[in-house]
Amino acid sequence: MDKLLKLQGAIIDLLAYYAERFNGSNVKDVKHYVIKDTENHHYQLISMGFRNGVFIHNCIFHFDIINEKIWLQVNNTDILIADELIEKGILKKNIVLGFHEPHLRQYTGFAACPDGSVVA
Repeated sequence: MDKLLKLQGAIIDLLAYYAERFNGSNVKDVKHYVIKDTENHHYQLISMGFRNGVFIHNCIFHFDIINEKIWLQVNNTDILIADELIEKGILKKNIVLGFHEPHLRQYTGFAACPDGSVVA
C-alpha cells in the first residue's frame, strides 16, 4: 500500500502544481481542474472555459495507476512530466508511456509493460 500512496501522491502533487500555475496565467476565462478518482486510480488535469467566445474542454494530462505502475496516457504539453515524476522519486521502471504503441515502449527508457497492454 505504501507504494500505491507514493505513486498517487506524486501524481496529485504534480497535477495540483500545474493547475495552480496554469490558473495564474493571463487567460482568466479558462480554469484548470484536477480530477482525482482515487478509488479506481485515474487522475487528470483538464482545462475548461471560454477562449475568444468558444467553449473549450481539454485534457492536459491523464495518468492511471495500473499494477503498481504510473501510466502516462496523455500529455498535451511540451512539459516532460515523466521526468518530473522521476524527480519526485518515482523510478523509470514504474512509469509507462501509455501513448506509445506497446512494441515501441521498450525503446523509451521507461517501463515497457511486458504484458503488452495497450491501454488501462
